[in-house]
Amino acid sequence: MPNAIQMAAYLWASPYTIIGIAIGLILGGRFQRVDGVIEIHGPRIAWLLRRMIVPAQALTFGHVVFGQNQAALASTRLHERVHVRQYERWGPLFVPMYLLFSAILFLRGRDGYRENPFEIEAYDAEESE
Repeated sequence: MPNAIQMAAYLWASPYTIIGIAIGLILGGRFQRVDGVIEIHGPRIAWLLRRMIVPAQALTFGHVVFGQNQAALASTRLHERVHVRQYERWGPLFVPMYLLFSAILFLRGRDGYRENPFEIEAYDAEESE
């Protein structure tokens, strides 16, 4: 049973979680729950992830992680769980802040993805494991 702090974190991130679940249902994804996070994969999700501006193996929305397939979800789990915790900290502000950091970096001629502080934190967690 989640404690009050965990419940608050789920609630704070819930706008994006709800959007993620809706997208997964619309795209006919396969759902699984792993450590309190909903992981969704399927052919339509894989197709979209491959065609993003920065193609991705996985993408996080609140407590939902989309993956191209189960192998991609497993291999990116550590990285994507960092993003889940970031959604828990930032809640509805996460996406605007992520995009703001990316835009500022891009306008300065830098890598808006790899130099984004949110991605740096996620990649650092992968490397320390």
